Amino acid sequence: MKQILSFLTVCAMLAGILNAADPWIVYPGGDGPGKGKHIVLLAGDEEYRSEEGLPMLGKILSQRHGFKCTVSFSVNEQGVIDPNNQKSLSNPKALDSADAIIMLLRFRTWSDEDYKHFDDACNRGIPILGLRTSTHAFRGKHGGFGKRVLGEKWVSHWGGHKREACRGVIEPSAKDNPILNGVTDIFADSDVYEAYPPKDASILVRGLVLENMKPDSKPSTKEKKGRGINDPAMPVAWTRKHKWPSGKTSNIFNTTMGAATDLKSEGVRRLVVNALFDGIGLQVPKKANVDYVDPYKPLFYGFNSFRKGIKPSDHAIGKVLPQGKK
Repeated sequence: MKQILSFLTVCAMLAGILNAADPWIVYPGGDGPGKGKHIVLLAGDEEYRSEEGLPMLGKILSQRHGFKCTVSFSVNEQGVIDPNNQKSLSNPKALDSADAIIMLLRFRTWSDEDYKHFDDACNRGIPILGLRTSTHAFRGKHGGFGKRVLGEKWVSHWGGHKREACRGVIEPSAKDNPILNGVTDIFADSDVYEAYPPKDASILVRGLVLENMKPDSKPSTKEKKGRGINDPAMPVAWTRKHKWPSGKTSNIFNTTMGAATDLKSEGVRRLVVNALFDGIGLQVPKKANVDYVDPYKPLFYGFNSFRKGIKPSDHAIGKVLPQGKK
């Protein structure tokens, strides 16, 4: 009888955490190195399906490593996920207790009130992990965030968009960096961005522009801007530190990879998970478990290609998104 009551109690707790009415989702923490740490993942871009990739990462961090994870989305007035709503940030108050932020944002125009929760979290000096379009996370008065904090802004597509994928190659000088523990076979079917991180950045991975979109494709030999497109290859992942007006300093990790389909690559997933461990001050595993918690079949990237009618609660543990719904 006690076991039944305990089971019902747990179910009731989870029902509260995964309230279908909430326009965000929380994956509870548990035993593991991340126990007691709260990670906030911010999904808000129109193109690269962050609303699919970040819940998948949240599940891994929660179920494989013990972190409590809150995923906030861009939603419409009905609480349905709408990546095109650049003004929306569901549950900005979650940032008030964040121990780290993982963000994949693009040209957001949050209200001053919502942005303050983000800015206050940053000024506590917590680690910030930027993925893909986070180099141009905001529009308007906060538009300089990418260059100032992450180390780059939007420059250009260096590889052919939707034509030439990326293979990550570890920078020789970074081979012993713990963020690269167990990281192999880095493949991203999003193209390589043109990027020039500042001198204080430590480059971890460079991205070879490939001849086509296949993982076994050869590196491109074409020229661009008067040189070989891969000579040298553009940086696609780096770290640096950023000092805030508060005087606190954050560990920064940025990668121009990170589309939901990029995260199908075990190497890309492990790179992000390792960067979180390192940034938050935890020992990086020799080979972090980045196995999916639920089946993961993200849609290919593109504008207005998101699944329609999906609510944050549809990303609950044990649920699988309808494959034909977009």
